[in-house]
Amino acid sequence: MKKTSKALVEEAMELVTTYTVEQARALHGDPGVQFVDVRDVRELEREGVIPGAIHAPRGMLEFWVDPESPYHREEFAHDKEFVLFCAAGWRSALATRTLMDMGLGRVSHIHGGFSAWKESGGPVAEKPTKKRVG
Repeated sequence: MKKTSKALVEEAMELVTTYTVEQARALHGDPGVQFVDVRDVRELEREGVIPGAIHAPRGMLEFWVDPESPYHREEFAHDKEFVLFCAAGWRSALATRTLMDMGLGRVSHIHGGFSAWKESGGPVAEKPTKKRVG
């Protein structure tokens, strides 16, 4: 193995903007900031969500951000700062670096992720359920 996952995360951390949970909480609700949850849907169901965050699973993020992708999502076409988070801050660090490489302007992540957010007393809600039609 040429690079470990730990080495990749450490490299990303040197390049990306990382907010403390306190800084992130101060940004929460700012209309110029969009929180992006890159955790797996099962984590959202089990642990809850940050109100107002959009869910973009790590496996689809690059496709949803890319305006040339058939999977592009309009939420990523706005001129906002995108603050990514996962459970502990590792996946979000890698995702932030990838989005920087893709040319997304203002992108950052939260040190300690959702776990640190929750421990700090940040607002948490249950994952919204989709209404079934039919």
